[in-house]
Amino acid sequence: MHLEEVEGIVTSETNYSETSKIINVITKEHGLIGVMAKGARSLKSPFRSVTSKLTYGKFIIYYKENKLSTLKEVSIINSFKNLKKDITKISYAAYLLELSEGVIKQNNDKRVFELLIQSLIKINDGFDPLVIMNILELKYLDFLGVMPVLDRCAICGRKTGITTLSSYRGGYVCNKCFTNEKRVSSKTIKLIRMFYYVDISKITKLDISPEAKNEINMFLDDYYTRYTGLYLKSKSFIKNLQKLIN
Repeated sequence: MHLEEVEGIVTSETNYSETSKIINVITKEHGLIGVMAKGARSLKSPFRSVTSKLTYGKFIIYYKENKLSTLKEVSIINSFKNLKKDITKISYAAYLLELSEGVIKQNNDKRVFELLIQSLIKINDGFDPLVIMNILELKYLDFLGVMPVLDRCAICGRKTGITTLSSYRGGYVCNKCFTNEKRVSSKTIKLIRMFYYVDISKITKLDISPEAKNEINMFLDDYYTRYTGLYLKSKSFIKNLQKLIN
């Protein structure tokens, strides 16, 4: 055990004893780690306000590899002030935290942390949370080893004549392989490929039609159900929220 400073974000928390809690933190340096925050539930504890979900900062911890570390100090990097004022944004953020935790448990890749933070910053800055969520979901499929085919027909391999996008068929479908799959717009076919390559941190504008947003979201939602094995409560809440909004 040694004292170390790590950059991280709290993804979940569990009460421990009468006054303490254990927090899961996705860190830049070590991926997902568990940290004991002693006394964090006490009203006068300095840890009380900095050990809840969405706390993004520098954590000084007594680090134990593959074991529970112990919290010593926290300094906030970004409080996500705007995000926390909006129930819709908070709901999307909660899902991204749960999703990221699920992904990193299967593939402890340091890029997961960077992508998560970039996505939360964009939602906090006012960008469409649905689009940001879908971009992150698509990128995460790489880490889960089930990336859809988005550069050719998933059935025959042709790079021309792409006519639709199908979760059942595993990605793009060309006009020769098309049978009875649901058709999507040509904009959707182009956009989802752009989603995969875009640098989230460099996004300055999102001008996407409701039709394309809906088609991409439906594809990814079904694709996750079919291929990832991740069934998250926070995603169910978002689905219900979307029904209310629409």
